[in-house]
Amino acid sequence: MLTPSLPAPTATKPRQPPAPRTLTAGERWRLRAPLLPALVFAIALTQVPFLLTLYYSVQSQNLLRPGSKEFVGLANYGKVFTDELFRNAVFNTVTLTASTVILSMLLGIGLAVLLDKKFLGRSVVRTLLITPFLVMPAAAALLWKTSMFNPVFGLVNWMLSPFGVDNVDWASRYPMPAIVGVLVWQWTPFMMLIVLAGLQSQSPEVLEAAKVDGANAWQTFRRVTLPHLRQFIELAILLGSIFIVQTFDAIFMITQGGPGQATTNLPYFIYQQAFRAFDVGEAAAAGVIVVVATITIAMVALRVISNLFTEESA
Repeated sequence: MLTPSLPAPTATKPRQPPAPRTLTAGERWRLRAPLLPALVFAIALTQVPFLLTLYYSVQSQNLLRPGSKEFVGLANYGKVFTDELFRNAVFNTVTLTASTVILSMLLGIGLAVLLDKKFLGRSVVRTLLITPFLVMPAAAALLWKTSMFNPVFGLVNWMLSPFGVDNVDWASRYPMPAIVGVLVWQWTPFMMLIVLAGLQSQSPEVLEAAKVDGANAWQTFRRVTLPHLRQFIELAILLGSIFIVQTFDAIFMITQGGPGQATTNLPYFIYQQAFRAFDVGEAAAAGVIVVVATITIAMVALRVISNLFTEESA
């Protein structure tokens, strides 16, 4: 019996996706139009004040002497860099920022490791630990000044009274540690959340493989978990530094920059020059210097974030 011969299959070319259509200039502007109000608003709130700050930084103007305004070029910048109070403010800013970031990062890693474990009431503990980050900075500083650091009925002295500590005015005798303590309490939840996100993104198979190979908990954390958390720790340190370097509320509410300029950082130095010495030119020059330094840190932070997303997508 003869079987009918089937026709040979014809090769079909794979279907090519259509080439993307090039948008016309009118279509591009029509797509960007909804973003224009937000762009104008952002420029009005950020760039225009910065341009005015640049203008005032090259003027010599003291509000206590009307009519004394004159162009002085870069003299205000030289005045700022040679000002001993400005150098002291730079030192205090670096000390305050570094101390707060390091301590809050160490505490954040410890709390994140704790919250990564399963235990009864973990959600309640997580909520309580996040709460300090949700309190307004001015309200938190006022709370610490009146309820924690008070030399007569403060909670810090009450907790340390069994160790012989009594009636210590922490804000006056130890101003910098007091401010650092408040900021560590406020920023530890921020560090903890970033590190906790890194812990929860870790592969369980890798941890199980390390356990099978005989590694104990400390060895697993040091050789497996900590290298995995490196990018998250760098991100938390850089973002935390950008925010903490701008600290003003705690210093204004608790120590007023004192005693003896002991806690005067760069933002508070600018406030003193502008609203106490009424030297608008020097305050504007110091503000420009701080903005440039902050932008430099922000550029590093954005590069780290970009590298983080690139590695995750790869």
